[in-house]
Amino acid sequence: MSEQQPTDPSAEEIGAAAPRVDILLVEDNPLDTRATFNAAQKLDIAASINVVADGQAALDYLRSGGASGPVPGLILLDLNLPGKDGHAVLTEIRSDPALQTTPVVILSTSSDESDVRRAYTQGANAYITKPTDLDGWLHAVSTINDFWLSLAKLPPR
Repeated sequence: MSEQQPTDPSAEEIGAAAPRVDILLVEDNPLDTRATFNAAQKLDIAASINVVADGQAALDYLRSGGASGPVPGLILLDLNLPGKDGHAVLTEIRSDPALQTTPVVILSTSSDESDVRRAYTQGANAYITKPTDLDGWLHAVSTINDFWLSLAKLPPR
């Protein structure tokens, strides 16, 4: 699997058995981006993962309909981003009628209660503290897949 630079939106097909879901990963750390891709590939998740590395790029991507079509079915959003941070991005997503129903899962290194409370108050659908090892990433990505991509019914696009 090849990966383009996180600063440019890129799509990578992962898995083939289940229907494809478009995911937007908003992540500025290349190691965390790579860990997410590696876990998704290892788990054979049926998804197209597009990556942007800052908050403004995420909003531009979402408002343009994404590089490859409609608004993604799921957004994985880091809070600590350069420029416009994840909290500001989440606030704008929830205030935009075209985006407000898109599920947003926060992936952050912060486990601070104030960050968790603020994210949920702003409309996050879930909050996950980033794992620190490969097994943790596999578990987190597997859990996201099991719930958001397999069990939950995502809003129509």
